[in-house]
Amino acid sequence: MTAIQLKKLLVHRISEINDVSFLKAIKTILDSKTDAEVLKLTEDQRQEIMQSKKEIQEGLSMDHETLDKKVAKWASAK
Repeated sequence: MTAIQLKKLLVHRISEINDVSFLKAIKTILDSKTDAEVLKLTEDQRQEIMQSKKEIQEGLSMDHETLDKKVAKWASAK
């Protein structure tokens, strides 16, 4: 069953429920999964993110696997 099919099934099943306390319980569950926490950043944090994005665009970054290999090579040289 795909996510879309499951959503349609759940919407249909929920629409048939008349028990208010049960519906409130479902709402509580849904609220806990859908509340998007707003992340508040300081100006310094925003500037750091912008600088990081610029470095990525300029090719001044590497993927995790490459970094792991470099660290392993460096660690084995000691």
